[in-house]
Amino acid sequence: MSLSAGPSGGPVLIVGSVAYDSVRTPFGEAKEVMGGAASYASVSASFFSPVRLVGVVGEDFKYEHVAQLGHRDIDLAGLRRSPGKTFRWEGYYEYDLNQAHTTATELNVFQDFQPHLPAEYRNTPFVFLANIDPALQLSVLDQMRLPKIVACDTMNFWIEGARDRVLEVLARCNIALMNDAEARQLSGEVNLIAAARQILNYGPRVAVIKKGEHGSFMMSRDSYFVAPGYPLKEVRDPTGAGDTFAGGLVGYLARCGDADDEALRRAVICGSVMASFTVEDFSLNRLFRLTPEEIAERYYQIVAMTRFGAF
Repeated sequence: MSLSAGPSGGPVLIVGSVAYDSVRTPFGEAKEVMGGAASYASVSASFFSPVRLVGVVGEDFKYEHVAQLGHRDIDLAGLRRSPGKTFRWEGYYEYDLNQAHTTATELNVFQDFQPHLPAEYRNTPFVFLANIDPALQLSVLDQMRLPKIVACDTMNFWIEGARDRVLEVLARCNIALMNDAEARQLSGEVNLIAAARQILNYGPRVAVIKKGEHGSFMMSRDSYFVAPGYPLKEVRDPTGAGDTFAGGLVGYLARCGDADDEALRRAVICGSVMASFTVEDFSLNRLFRLTPEEIAERYYQIVAMTRFGAF
């Protein structure tokens, strides 16, 4: 597995939040560290393809953090700095690391975020709409010129309060990503297979259901694929794992320049690999230390773990 961009590969547009997080887990604590869905997804995707990030930060966003993002292959022309404070999230995890408990959310400059795409971004072939207001996701799609693949994420807050617009977004996307609870809430189905089928009925060609440490599964009209979570000896902070997964998946598809069934299967494994690194440390610390060689090694470890012979 080579991590250099393929001849048909192209950049990825990622739109979402760039934030400061304060997180406590049973294994440690971190305060005022870089977070946000677009941050995790962009750094993850940048290991496979160039990234164009669209987001907003406040005057307090540290230039060293801008530099960290810029040291990856991430174009920051779409990252706007506005008067005020950067979006902040504070929360904690107990021993069930699949469940985050929010103690404080301060939208700050993110409250008035309007994603205005630079002209050169509008032809980007691969798009990931991270978890933001579905009205903003639709605004991004209205500015795009026939993207090849659009992947989107959402959350329970939007499913409950803006369901019609969530469905509008799904109707215009190729790949829908959400966790198991969100899939059940959106579809009204308890069984996840039935939930994924219902999500496909809303418009996407592919539904990817994230199950945290238990991996993920992907369903299309005529294909079904299950990916395990990578077994880790130590997990320190699960924040951003789902966004890292999405970034790795879309970044790999952009590297391939296509999204056929085989590329999608490999992309799901790449997403799992990237997420497994994120949770080994707080914030994006592990991703910033990561090497392509480590990614390839873990990818092939998953291949070996899941190989079996004929019955």
